Amino acid sequence: MTDNERLIHLIDELVTLNCSFALWSVPGDKTLELLISCQEALFYPNEVSRLNGQEGFVFAPYHVSEETPLILLKPDIYKTGIEEILKLKMNDVKAGQKEQANYTSHYIIEKEEYLSDIEQTVNTIKNTKLAKAIVSRIIPAERKNESLGKLYSQLFEQTPNAFVYMVNLPKAGLWMGATPEILLKSEGKTMETVSLAGTQPRISGTEYGWSTKDIEEQAFVSRYLVDLLYRFNIHRYTTRGPETLESGKVAHLFTSFLFAKKKLDDCLGDFIAELHPTPAVCGFPKSKADKFISTIEKHNRRYYAGFLGPWQLKDSVRLFVNLRCMEIIPEKYMLYAGGGITSRSVPEEEWEETNNKAKTLLSAIEAIRQNDLN
Repeated sequence: MTDNERLIHLIDELVTLNCSFALWSVPGDKTLELLISCQEALFYPNEVSRLNGQEGFVFAPYHVSEETPLILLKPDIYKTGIEEILKLKMNDVKAGQKEQANYTSHYIIEKEEYLSDIEQTVNTIKNTKLAKAIVSRIIPAERKNESLGKLYSQLFEQTPNAFVYMVNLPKAGLWMGATPEILLKSEGKTMETVSLAGTQPRISGTEYGWSTKDIEEQAFVSRYLVDLLYRFNIHRYTTRGPETLESGKVAHLFTSFLFAKKKLDDCLGDFIAELHPTPAVCGFPKSKADKFISTIEKHNRRYYAGFLGPWQLKDSVRLFVNLRCMEIIPEKYMLYAGGGITSRSVPEEEWEETNNKAKTLLSAIEAIRQNDLN
């Protein structure tokens, strides 16, 4: 049995045990990391600022609520690298209690209704001070008897430029994704946050051309980040971009903002509380966009467009926005995808953009099914 086959088996065992765990890799790094937390040690802060001084893996919803709490997994077991992960003894892992989850909140919108919602959003933007709003939907896919370990392994192989993760938690459920969007990460003495927006299908062999709508959409996010840095007295920073980032089946425009890590030594949680949700997943102005989303979307975003990642593990922070993600329930994969709507948006194109974004996960599901048939 190869190491990859053993890893797949181990992941499937963790899912069967229903223990609280997070498995992940960061973009451009083949190093897998695994953190397991006993359910009694899970931390449920009522606001992001209470993460100050904590350590572990954070899984945050779009909005913190009783139904979708902010969760920090404490590192009861923490292993880095496949060799170390494969040394895990399952006897040391506590099984989790089976909870009766509520799966009735997944409202599946039909195409005509979604197009109507986008048209309404464009009209609102043209006639109010709302400049941009992200409108999302849930795309269901049938879940068969495929191994979730194989699915994670496939996603890990095909999206090297993404934060590829699998998380299982008692109050959040089972989630998997491959997100390209950095919320905040540290590297040595430097902290980085990213303005990412604009989407088109991935192409090869030619340079990307970006529309005025895409450039405008990304500029909203950059402007917001500049204002936020100023509010936290961060006046010296460098930028890189706008550049094109390829991830999975799509490409995006992004700009990096880099500044001294020490600026957030005593206020990391407060900074994240202000940063999230960014205009990339909410809109601009943020408060107006958030209010509009609550009226136009008929589903609960839950942990889609929230954030996740290592929090002060090894004295570093690597947080990513939870995009290209799906919630895994007994008979379905519930994929979440959205698009940034501006006055220049075309409803049919926005529908196709959500389909393109879903291909990152759907292609991985299809690949393992084909492999199982061969």
